[in-house]
Amino acid sequence: MTVDPPRLGSGREARIAGTGQAGTGGGVATARAEQVLSRLQLLITRKLDGLLQGDYIGLLPGPGTEPGESREYRPGDDVRRMDWPVTARTTVPHTRQTVADRELETWLAIDLSASLSFGTAQMLKSDLVVAAAAAVTHLTVRAGNRIGAVVGTGGGHTARLPARPGRKEAQGLLRAIARTPIKPGRTDLGALVDMLNRPPRRRGLAVVISDFMAPPADWGRPLRKLAVRHDVLAIEVVDPRELELPDVGVLVIADPETGALHEVYTGDAKLRARYASGAAAQRSAIAYELRAAGAQHLRLRTDSDWLLDIVRFVAAQRHARTRGTTR
Repeated sequence: MTVDPPRLGSGREARIAGTGQAGTGGGVATARAEQVLSRLQLLITRKLDGLLQGDYIGLLPGPGTEPGESREYRPGDDVRRMDWPVTARTTVPHTRQTVADRELETWLAIDLSASLSFGTAQMLKSDLVVAAAAAVTHLTVRAGNRIGAVVGTGGGHTARLPARPGRKEAQGLLRAIARTPIKPGRTDLGALVDMLNRPPRRRGLAVVISDFMAPPADWGRPLRKLAVRHDVLAIEVVDPRELELPDVGVLVIADPETGALHEVYTGDAKLRARYASGAAAQRSAIAYELRAAGAQHLRLRTDSDWLLDIVRFVAAQRHARTRGTTR
């Protein structure tokens, strides 16, 4: 594992431990990873904790499972929570509110395909995966909540890290994720997501962190199945060069999953336009499949302030819940 010098400031300055290479640096790399994760924890708790505290203990303000009081229906309410007995008595549509769960079990599905060992901005995409996992972990581990993970790398290699309560166990989980070497090939994202469906668990939060470069047909159905029982958050990791090509003349592009090399003349404006159009269509297909599955969608970019993006996302979700609407 190669690790950059541990300097963590704001989201725009943050560059954290890389997860792309294994076996180089030995104990020195491990020590640096420990230092970076420690600073990352301090950064997240300082920047996010005070902003996101409230009646809910998860990253997303889930509706809970315990029945509460009824209130009049508002446009946008989940019709599955209609209180039909009260509606029949009053002749006015009512919905049944629920009490927020006080114990939450969170599971992470971490995609560490070879395509994530790439980055042209402030960090690698794999760096951003670790940062997102750390943010979710530190914001959901309090109050005795349990957090576990399934991690997939190229070649079909997967690992399950059991869900345990406590910050010490959460730190161990993050260390295990950060030390996972990225192997050549693509993770079977559908199989990775399906690991969260087995064995059946009580309702909780499921977070899938990936670049979702695999065809949506491969992972859409397992994600829809997961969303039937759990609140699902999909965190999409994107690099700006995946959305558009710069005009830098002849560019040699390597496919990290297959090793294939391609020479591309980026001075051709029509080629750059076709590339941008194809990339936009791909991202639209990903967003559509996530919406169809009923998952919340958060996109993090390697060239933006990921901490600010998380704050804005969670604040928007809580504002929507407060108004009695859903997103």
